[in-house]
Amino acid sequence: MRAQAPFSLGAPMRYGSRMPLEPPELLAPAGNWECVRAAVANGADAVFFGLPRFNARMRADNFSEADLPEVVRFCHRAGVRAYVTFNTLVFTGELDAAADTLRLLSRSGVDAIIVQDVGLVRLAGQIVPDLRIHASTQMTLTSPEGVRFAGALGVKRVVLGREVSLRELERFDTEAGGVPLEVFVHGALCVAYSGQCLTSESLGQRSANRGECAQACRMPYDLIVDGQKQDLGDKRYLLSPQDLAAVDHIPDLIRAGVVSFKIEGRLKSPEYVAAVCQVYRKAIDAALEGAPAKASAEDRYQLEMSFSRGLFHGWMEGVDHQSLVPARFGKKRGPFAGRLQRVGKDYVELDSEIPLKQGDGVVFDTGGDTNAEQGGRIYEIRGKQLFFQRGLIQFGRLKQGDRVWKTDDPALNKRLQQSYAGAISPRKRTPVQLHVGGGAGGPLWVEALSETGAPLARVESQALLQEARNAPLARERLAEHLGRFSEAPYQLAGLETQFEGPVILPISELNRVRRSLVDALEAQARPARAERPGAWQSLLTLEASLKPAPESPRLTLLCRTTDQLVAAIEAGVERVYLDFEDVRRYKETVEEARSLSGHTQVWLATPRIQKAGEQGFFRLIENALPDGVLVRNLGALDFFSLPENGIPLPLAGDFSLNVSNPLTAQEFLGRGLETVTVSYDLTLEQVLDLTRGMPERLRGGLELTLHQHMPMFHMEHCVFAAFMSEGRSFLDCGRPCEKHKVQLRDRVGMEHPLRADAGCRNTLFNAVPQTGAQFFDLLAQAQIRTFRVELLEEDGPESKRLIGAYQSLLAGERDGASLWREFRAQSQLGVTQGTLAAREQ
Repeated sequence: MRAQAPFSLGAPMRYGSRMPLEPPELLAPAGNWECVRAAVANGADAVFFGLPRFNARMRADNFSEADLPEVVRFCHRAGVRAYVTFNTLVFTGELDAAADTLRLLSRSGVDAIIVQDVGLVRLAGQIVPDLRIHASTQMTLTSPEGVRFAGALGVKRVVLGREVSLRELERFDTEAGGVPLEVFVHGALCVAYSGQCLTSESLGQRSANRGECAQACRMPYDLIVDGQKQDLGDKRYLLSPQDLAAVDHIPDLIRAGVVSFKIEGRLKSPEYVAAVCQVYRKAIDAALEGAPAKASAEDRYQLEMSFSRGLFHGWMEGVDHQSLVPARFGKKRGPFAGRLQRVGKDYVELDSEIPLKQGDGVVFDTGGDTNAEQGGRIYEIRGKQLFFQRGLIQFGRLKQGDRVWKTDDPALNKRLQQSYAGAISPRKRTPVQLHVGGGAGGPLWVEALSETGAPLARVESQALLQEARNAPLARERLAEHLGRFSEAPYQLAGLETQFEGPVILPISELNRVRRSLVDALEAQARPARAERPGAWQSLLTLEASLKPAPESPRLTLLCRTTDQLVAAIEAGVERVYLDFEDVRRYKETVEEARSLSGHTQVWLATPRIQKAGEQGFFRLIENALPDGVLVRNLGALDFFSLPENGIPLPLAGDFSLNVSNPLTAQEFLGRGLETVTVSYDLTLEQVLDLTRGMPERLRGGLELTLHQHMPMFHMEHCVFAAFMSEGRSFLDCGRPCEKHKVQLRDRVGMEHPLRADAGCRNTLFNAVPQTGAQFFDLLAQAQIRTFRVELLEEDGPESKRLIGAYQSLLAGERDGASLWREFRAQSQLGVTQGTLAAREQ
């Protein structure tokens, strides 16, 4: 059993002073039972796992509802907390099932749920108010303002986006409203902001917001600059980051006030869970004891061997565009063994940088297609020469200088497996005193009391006591059998007997009494939770006065260039959203637009992500005096909703708020948004379900994007800086994003446009536009009144043609089917129905 480390830090603070009141938690992933055992046995303070529905790792084994009580009981017996992931968007037709699942989770005693959907937070707070809610990283919380907003919703802990740096964490001390913070410290890095990746949805109708990520970031891409493919040598995996390993930053994170250190990996093996927990448990305990130290070479080897695409500290020290994405591979590697010195007829020669032995696995990295690379287990070692099973390796495909990576270490795996193979003792045991008594012909009774004498539980035997002719029940035998708590988190502090004469009871019955006592103690330790009846529809009680919806459908237009804006004004578009890469241009552009037209409203879009210290973007928007603001993150909603932040501006919510059900829609409309954009994860039928689930007075508050190039990846990783410069940040990259037109070409030859925004964050757009024109009549009949067209690279004439086509559609002058056929005929790349189309099962 691991002793509790004293909570102190000897080293001076480097960042912030938001010190937690208790030792920080090590939180481990558990995709199956073996992973739970591996986590508990190797020092995790808490585990997180998912059920078959509503969890963002649908490919994990996960746990059934029938498993849930036993998993929670196992964790609690070991003194470990159990969190359940509920971290997907919830569609309208699933809200009843979601409510049932929330009640099940609460009754099962889980310690918290990890939630993405804002509407689900509201539902949980209403029907299971005692169940703690943690905001998932899928909620895209990256700023103190966003965290403060989540706290106002009832969230008790926030899992920050992986992109938040240590220096940015410093600002959360005073600006985040005191909400406890959790950060990822190890595991795979998503290149896109969690909750904002629409790539799998756009390309394959597999939503990452529904646990169906297809890992398009791990695929090869070509860099196309001004129409020409760039020669990047063997760099093809341009969007595949190294794995996060922040083990050396544990002391800084403790000083910054982080309460929980999270390990990614519900799809990983139990050996991975054991290996990573061991290293981070060691690092956390050393820091708390005031003796922090960098991870040893042995620790790093263990981390790399468990699973690694290369280890890096991620964004802990800010952006480093030359290190985050090496771009040479997108799959597991392990520790680097060295380069081939010679290739023989049936062997390779290698001066390995790490120990290699018979049975270890290696892979040969030739710099080519990683799906065609060779590897296998070492059959024999003679000096520097490695031999393999006959016929396994085609040595003619290898050459001097090729890299070699160690991919498997059976000896390490065996040691890790042994760590969780046997009985697992509780982390902490509660002392109990037992009073035992009874008389012949009656039951044996056992009372458990606390150290202070407070009664905790009482149980009785099923079999009756018999008069003892010899060897009556004695205190020593009772202590031996009733005090054998094994894996239960209790220890015998004392035992007193009150028998009415000499009595006896079978040993098997004493053991049954002990098990009943443990059950009673555990039930007593788990207080009953409140549960409120009622359907989710009863929460749709918004009384706020919404602006009356227009009687007929109206068109809004999102413009990214001045030419597009001029085309919109000339076409008489009522509302235009400006989404410029340089927000400093907003003020003069608003003034210019007003000089051209007094009819068109000019609204300004916030950046999709806001991090600590970036309120300046919001102030530039505010100072431009627009007609309204298109809000794209929770921090922006918090900022523009506060009365002290200047003149109140009309607000609309964009797709990035992930509105997928009536409860989420109402939550945002009730906080002052005039409209909310329907999530891009919804099919047509799910959009119609959304409208049917909303009261009529709320349906007019929905906006739907009818035409767009889907924004797929939105990422802190800057492709421009990483592969078109030697710069590590915007300070020294030379701003190639302002000088070149760039696309990424995928494996099927599509060249997807890449853009950088005001925060130097990159968005990769789908090359093929999508339109919902053919569904317009059904959407209008569902009382949606605001329809958006988003422009990307269209010039003035193209913009005017597109605007006119949709104005005709909304005016009833032409039908959606003919418009669909026209778009397909005119576009070189074609056009799709996109995410509104029904998904194939």
